[in-house]
Amino acid sequence: MKLDFEKLGGLIPAIVQDENTEKVLMLGFMNEEAYQKTVQTGKVTFYSRTKQRLWMKGETSGHTLDVVHILIDCDQDTILVKAHPNGPVCHTGSDTCFGEKNNEDIYFLKYLQDFIDKRRQEMPEGSYTTSLFTRGVNRMAQKVGEEAVETVIEATNGTEDGFIYEASDLIYHLIVLLTSKGLRLEDLARELRRRHKE
Repeated sequence: MKLDFEKLGGLIPAIVQDENTEKVLMLGFMNEEAYQKTVQTGKVTFYSRTKQRLWMKGETSGHTLDVVHILIDCDQDTILVKAHPNGPVCHTGSDTCFGEKNNEDIYFLKYLQDFIDKRRQEMPEGSYTTSLFTRGVNRMAQKVGEEAVETVIEATNGTEDGFIYEASDLIYHLIVLLTSKGLRLEDLARELRRRHKE
C-alpha cells in the first residue's frame, strides 16, 4: 500500500504505540525520506517541522524507538508505528507525551515470551533457555511439573517471597513449553476469556 504524502503537503502523521502495552506514546510527522529511513534502520525517524530536518527519536537522549510493525490507515495518509521504547519517550521525562505511565509489570510477560521465542530461533550457546529447547518437550514438561511442586510447597509451608520466586520459575518454564508448541500466553488468555463468558 502506497502512502499519500501529497494530501497534507508532504507530511503524514505518525502515531507511535508501545507494542507490548498498547499505550500511545507520541505523535510525530514523517515526510517520505523520514518514513524510508524508519523502515531501513528500524529506528523511528521523524521530520522536524521546527528544525526543518530529519531527526531520529532519541538521537540526543538515547531513548530511541525500535520499530516492530508499521500499519497504514485506510486512506493511506496516516501510519501507526508499533515500537519498543528504550526509555521515557517525552522530552519532559514522562513515559509518554500524554503524561501516562507505560511500565505496568504485567506486560513484561509478553516481552518475555517474545525474548524466549527469539532464543528458540537463534539458539545461542550458553543460554539456559537454549538448553531447554535442545533437550526437547519431555524435559520442558518435566521442568513445569517440578516447578509446580516447588510452588505448591512454598504456598503451603514457605514464605511469600519464596512463593513468588517459585511461581515465577513456574511461569517461565510454562512459557518455554508454550513456545515450543507454537503457542503463546495470548492463547491462554483467549481460552480464559472464552470460559469467563460461559
